[in-house]
Amino acid sequence: MGNRLDEFRAYRARMNERISEIGHRDINRFFSLDSAAYRDGALDARTKELLGLVASTVLRCNDCIDYHLDQCVKLGWSDAELYDALNVALVVGGSIVIPHLRHAIETIDLLRAEQSPPASVAESD
Repeated sequence: MGNRLDEFRAYRARMNERISEIGHRDINRFFSLDSAAYRDGALDARTKELLGLVASTVLRCNDCIDYHLDQCVKLGWSDAELYDALNVALVVGGSIVIPHLRHAIETIDLLRAEQSPPASVAESD
């Protein structure tokens, strides 16, 4: 069994596929609009993901925090940059954001652990 990020990713993929199967035009349009919002434009996709992280933290959506942190780490944001962005979210959102800040820091730790190669076990003769 994987960690909570693995479970989140699997659930998100499964439910997005299920929603797509419904075939509702306006729901599909919204999903398309959401995807398009994070593409390069006047702001690059990398910056937009960081903005998505801040907005998601202020709005207190842990699923969204996990998604945007996953993207931000893939796009090369450093921990120091992520912490700085999360500080902006904390200042804007206030103390009610603190539980979501805890969640975000745990998520960053999980994402960084995925990037670290597992320690190899020395073979004995």
